[in-house]
Amino acid sequence: MAKAYWVATYRAIHDPEKFAAYAKLAGPALQAAGGRFLARGNPAQVYDNATSGRVVLIEFDSVAQAIAAHDSAAYGEALKALGDGVDRDIRLVEGV
Repeated sequence: MAKAYWVATYRAIHDPEKFAAYAKLAGPALQAAGGRFLARGNPAQVYDNATSGRVVLIEFDSVAQAIAAHDSAAYGEALKALGDGVDRDIRLVEGV
């Protein structure tokens, strides 16, 4: 079974306090669901009109596990804390 990767790119963080509250809950929730943080922070370099906002890369053992993590009650609490505090894009990608 192929691994899965959760790729989050942040276009804007509108409310740093909401983002901090989210991060405090999201990290433990995703790790408890089997996620392994591989990278998080601002890009070292961007190309092709990409924004230089925060990027988070999390590895899961499968797409099903990544979806379950996103849909979990614990991550739902993190999303409630985040509210409209950011503008971002999350994609789940199957590994090769």
